Amino acid sequence: MLVLAVGLNSQTGRIYRMLGLVKEKKKEGEKQPKSKGDLSRGMATLYGSIGPVAPLQDSGEGAPHSSNEDLTIQSRDSDDIERKQTNHSVFQEKLNVMAYRIGLLGFVCASATSLIIIVRFCANNYGILKQPWRTTDISIMMDAIVVGITILVSAIPEGLPLAVTLTLAFCAKKMMADKNLVRHLYACETMGCATTICSDKTGTLTTNRMTVTQCWLGGDIFSPPFQARVEDDLLCDAIAINSSYTSEIIPSSQGGMAEQRGNKTECALLQYLASIGRYYRAIRAAHPEESFAKVYTFNSSRKSMTTVIAIPGGWRVFCKGAAEIVLAKCSSIRDEGGHVADLSTEEAERIVERVINQMADNGLRTICVAYKDIMGQSEPNFADEATVTAGLCSLAIFGIEDPVRPEVPQAIWQCQQAGVTVRIITGDNVNTARSIARKCGILPRQYDDVHRDKDMVMDSRKFNRFITDDSGKIRQDKLDLIWPRLRVLARSTPKDKFTLVEGIINSKVSKHREVVAVTGDGTNDAPALKKADVGFAMGMAGTDVAKEASDIIITDDNFSSIVKAIMWGRNIYDNVAKFLQFQLTVNVAALSVAIIAACSIGDTPLKAVPMLWVNMIQDTLGSLALATEPPGQALLERKPYGRNKRLISSIMARNIVGQGVYQSVVLLCLLFAGPRYFNVYEERIVGQVNGEVPSQMYTLVFNALVLMTSFNLINSRCIHNEANVFQGLLTNWYFPLLWLSMVIIQVLSVKFQPLLVKNIKH
Repeated sequence: MLVLAVGLNSQTGRIYRMLGLVKEKKKEGEKQPKSKGDLSRGMATLYGSIGPVAPLQDSGEGAPHSSNEDLTIQSRDSDDIERKQTNHSVFQEKLNVMAYRIGLLGFVCASATSLIIIVRFCANNYGILKQPWRTTDISIMMDAIVVGITILVSAIPEGLPLAVTLTLAFCAKKMMADKNLVRHLYACETMGCATTICSDKTGTLTTNRMTVTQCWLGGDIFSPPFQARVEDDLLCDAIAINSSYTSEIIPSSQGGMAEQRGNKTECALLQYLASIGRYYRAIRAAHPEESFAKVYTFNSSRKSMTTVIAIPGGWRVFCKGAAEIVLAKCSSIRDEGGHVADLSTEEAERIVERVINQMADNGLRTICVAYKDIMGQSEPNFADEATVTAGLCSLAIFGIEDPVRPEVPQAIWQCQQAGVTVRIITGDNVNTARSIARKCGILPRQYDDVHRDKDMVMDSRKFNRFITDDSGKIRQDKLDLIWPRLRVLARSTPKDKFTLVEGIINSKVSKHREVVAVTGDGTNDAPALKKADVGFAMGMAGTDVAKEASDIIITDDNFSSIVKAIMWGRNIYDNVAKFLQFQLTVNVAALSVAIIAACSIGDTPLKAVPMLWVNMIQDTLGSLALATEPPGQALLERKPYGRNKRLISSIMARNIVGQGVYQSVVLLCLLFAGPRYFNVYEERIVGQVNGEVPSQMYTLVFNALVLMTSFNLINSRCIHNEANVFQGLLTNWYFPLLWLSMVIIQVLSVKFQPLLVKNIKH
């Protein structure tokens, strides 16, 4: 064995470097080497956290670290904490930008209003009336500042963080019922913006259960259900004996599918034996491994496995492996009647063309099973492998595939209808990946040379050649020419997956920029899972490393659960947008009335306490009502939002402005025409109304605002130009219950507050 790399320079170390669990610091001058104890503890932390990992293909990433680099290993928990502290979801970033702008606008309006009131008072009091300075003027100016603070309170949507938290908590619980275990809450809302899904193939789109789907015996191709076509047990012996005895089929104790342990290809052949009523355990019991004369194990050079056993009068050689390799060693062929016929070169070529290539075009892995008998008293020269395996007799050719999960094509079709592009990133060869992509619906069924010219399918070598410059550095501009057309990336390494996901996220080619979700189940997928905006790990087949790097765990390993996550993500996005429309309408009305009233009469009817009442009671109940709105199929019938799309759409802006103007007009009419219409006349002084007597007109304005806002809560259910605001109103019983609670609480507070104040005074 030749050791090429260990520790952090191995593939496992490179994966952990991409995961961010290894920090690299360069120090000036030479660094003192770490003590043996520190190094041992560090490596124990690295490898002890993940357990044994299968060998990975070399990604060609960089050179070993030089001695002046300080490598420190962090735990997964600290890394997750750092990620939560520094990263924000796409939706949170939009909310932060909007909250900043609203706060800035509110501060400007509040400052301007307070300044206008103070200037107006000073001009009237000292300029027109020629009044001298009095200490009571300070309280009037302070009241003007309080008015400005009230306007600021009216402008900032204090209930928005509560609405977001309630929506996320409610939907995360509901998503658990749909087999989506949410590890990071921000992933829920981000799925509402997802535009592309980069999916692993094995175990995600496929069942990770190799299965024989075609069998060539005696000149005919058979499909399931199979029947025994050979009278003797020769084929059964060749399959059961010439395979690793660690490969076995474990029946399910709950009546489900049997578990495949060991080599998946060998398990598929063993499953074939079970389908024709033969049992490999009895055959293996009659031929224990200790009785084998010679075993040529499978490796990448010979692409086959050969086992030699002793028989009366000689030896029997069983061979299986890549169909074209094993068939080239065959000089005869056995038909279904058990008769052996010579295999000519022309006949072998026809078998390759009509059988092997046809199976390969359908994405099947082709395995040829053959045998021969060596008769004689003297033992063969087993060191001469070529002679031992020459002149074989072909028994059968099997077409094996990892079947596509039955729910995957429909789920991918739903994603495409929803405007979400699905891409396959797999380590399998191009032909297998292309076939699976066709069966899943990622590639068109009539995929031909015209489509191939569009670079829809690429392997790792071609991909890296196109995206790097002469110095080997990845260029974003070159990557932008590839990824929009790319649908399948085959023979990919963990570095390739990470590079593609990072390139799509950083790309600015699309109008609203891409939001990337990644699905996977293996350690190889972990870097891409963590880099993605949302990472999905398989809960049943996924490794611990993949789960730790993910944001959502699919507990049933069902790709259709991702579609449900998209639906819930868009529902969260819409529910928060609905509350935003509801909240901003209140703010527009309250802000307009407060500013106009402050500039005209020097006071505002909407004081700080009533506005806090609106923010605490009405906004809380409103956020609960809108947060519990369930998702519908219509959410998957429109395009995703994207990364840069505005949070407030033109339809929402129209609704906010329209309702805000309507409510402002009604409130101002009540404020200025109400005293004459309702025969209520009150002397208005800044900060004081008729001594300590509550204002009936101000109460009327406040009550009208709350009632109009309550009914606007029903309007806020529609943010996509729906015609019927009552559609689906009774499907969510939370909404009418909370709406009635809002109205009843407001009626009780207005009706009984004066009595309560009177009793307190007495």
